[in-house]
Amino acid sequence: MIKNLTLFVCLFLLVLGRPNIVKSQDTRNQYPSLLSKAYFDVNIGYINYPFNNSHLESGFAAQSIKVPHPAVRLTLFGYRFNQYLSAQISYMRPVDWVSYNDVTGDSLSRKHTAWMNVGGLTFKYQYPFYKKFLFFAEGGLAVITRRGFGNPKVEMKNANYASVLLGAGIKYRYNNNWDFSFSTTYSPANQEEKQPYTIFHALGFTYNMHPISKERISVKEKAAYVFPHHLLQLGYATNFLDYGVNDFFSEGPVPVFWGGDVYLEKGISLNYLQNVFHTKKVFSLDLGANASFWQSKEQKNKFVTLSVFPLLRFTFLRTNSIDFYFNYSAAGPTFISQHIIDNKDTGKNFTFQDYMGLGVFTGNNRKFNAEIKITHYSNGNIFVYNPGLTIPLTFNIGYTF
Repeated sequence: MIKNLTLFVCLFLLVLGRPNIVKSQDTRNQYPSLLSKAYFDVNIGYINYPFNNSHLESGFAAQSIKVPHPAVRLTLFGYRFNQYLSAQISYMRPVDWVSYNDVTGDSLSRKHTAWMNVGGLTFKYQYPFYKKFLFFAEGGLAVITRRGFGNPKVEMKNANYASVLLGAGIKYRYNNNWDFSFSTTYSPANQEEKQPYTIFHALGFTYNMHPISKERISVKEKAAYVFPHHLLQLGYATNFLDYGVNDFFSEGPVPVFWGGDVYLEKGISLNYLQNVFHTKKVFSLDLGANASFWQSKEQKNKFVTLSVFPLLRFTFLRTNSIDFYFNYSAAGPTFISQHIIDNKDTGKNFTFQDYMGLGVFTGNNRKFNAEIKITHYSNGNIFVYNPGLTIPLTFNIGYTF
């Protein structure tokens, strides 16, 4: 825990301590160096892991087992070292969970689900072999997480362990930015954990980022729109208005956010954001750091979170006196000082922060800021337990410089 706290304090100070860029050296019209060689994948396809009764604990057997096969694998961030070698962080999971039905020995005789996902940190090698076609192979670390079931007796135990992730495929380079691919990914079985092998066949697409041309940068530099460079915010969260907004965006007709089983009552937060990239008028990318103090709804548990995060901001309306924006942040690495909250195990002392909101910049040079948002914490199922934390409406006021 102390090591995690030290790490996130250092990250927090690193973001806060990043050197200012004077106007004459403002490079925010160009992608940051890390993004100029980045890529992102989406792969959709068929997953198989042959679960059977041997993966249950002794004395239990199911009358039927259903293994849904649709699945998705996302490359959350990939980086090209050169035209051949890259590294990537990925996340793979089924659309629906494996189910064991009518388990013999289970007094409740009901349907049980085994939740499973695979996180990956792999290197990828690719080589062109015919015109726009490339062959690629990857290999590296897999983190297998499975949430079992059973109450009061364990029928399938939980699992969380490191393994190997291997893959290969063929890619078609449509243009400089877009690739299309067919791939197979594999992770071996683990007898000790009673986990079968995993194999995933998929069709996918890749978006490759490259430095912006001087011509496009020149057009943006001539625009007169203001994108604040630094933003400092103070926020207060309260459930005075209940959790209706959270529920609407996580459970409504078009869910675009996440809910959670642990509800927080109130909290205060200090946020710092630095803009690192923007387009001519609408889109901007910030890097941020956050320190928050929270109190849960049921048991009044008090705890602290420290986060670093990316933020996407879309300024959808500009007037002479005020600019309106929508923002969205996902998967911000977070230290959480307590993981047993309201008698629920939320994982470990590491989690992720997500939030979305609406806000305004106003005043000369857009010096003043006001914002309302909803927030969510969860570990993305990288740990066995992941009920998620629901943060009620948070009201921020801020100052830019």
